[in-house]
Amino acid sequence: MQKNILVTGGAGYIGSILVPELLEIGHKVTVIDNFMFGQSSLNQCCSHPNFKVVNCDIRHKQLITTFYESAEIVIPLAGYVGAPLCNKDMTGAQTVNHDAILFMLETLREDQIVLMPTTNSAYGSGNKDNFCDEESPLNPISKYALDKVAVEKKLMKRKNSISFRLATVFGMSPKMRIDLLVNDFVYRAIKDGFIVLYESHFKRNYIHVQDVASVFIHAINNFEKMKGEIYNVGLSDANLSKLELCERIKSHIHDFIIMEASMATDPDQRNYIVSNKKIESIGWKPKKTLDNGIFELMKGYKMLVNSKYGNI
Repeated sequence: MQKNILVTGGAGYIGSILVPELLEIGHKVTVIDNFMFGQSSLNQCCSHPNFKVVNCDIRHKQLITTFYESAEIVIPLAGYVGAPLCNKDMTGAQTVNHDAILFMLETLREDQIVLMPTTNSAYGSGNKDNFCDEESPLNPISKYALDKVAVEKKLMKRKNSISFRLATVFGMSPKMRIDLLVNDFVYRAIKDGFIVLYESHFKRNYIHVQDVASVFIHAINNFEKMKGEIYNVGLSDANLSKLELCERIKSHIHDFIIMEASMATDPDQRNYIVSNKKIESIGWKPKKTLDNGIFELMKGYKMLVNSKYGNI
């Protein structure tokens, strides 16, 4: 059944994968994005009759309220994503990741559906065994994670909502992010040929960006069965340490040199193993493996240069 879907931040890393797929399966999609990175990641959607795009900041309350009112489903992807960006502009992070999302939740009617991406980062350093499921205590250690935890708490007071605690996302996208861990490490392997790891035993879970799009579509199709719940979303066979991740990359890029720094600490102290059994139990599983992602990144990085000011 066709739905009117509003995707904020729809021209970003996840949205530029998700939006074309939503259109392909017959939904009407409105994207609100401020295009802060100058991206043209949804060009291919412009010829689709069910696609609408609005250049707007989600903090513009008067304008965005009109679009909230007409949506059946809201997927709020807009945000200052990741700790470095949030730390660089803490006011922007607060007003976008926290204040604007709370305004959205206060504005929407109870019958409107919200499918929200949150984050594994909420687990911080995990419990004493570093194993986390949806019932584990949260220990956010960054501004980004703190805001995600706060809005998730508000979100789950609504019956027509789902929270997806996403693992660290990887893979190629029309709006590429090289800063994400897998994407970053593969880029370093190809461009630099070496990496220095701090606290290389720290573990995280990972998920392909196409599978993130897939889980949102699965939720639309199975909403009554899934609503009112929190789900971890990641690869169950990819709870890997940074060293294990680099070794996996090295199996594809054989001359990749991996060095460990034993005398320093990593500014990013996230360290957890995540259970994805809950989302798998309701019939969804990822289709893309970590190796699939590494292989496509190897091809993609033949087309990308990380600095527009480089002379080589």
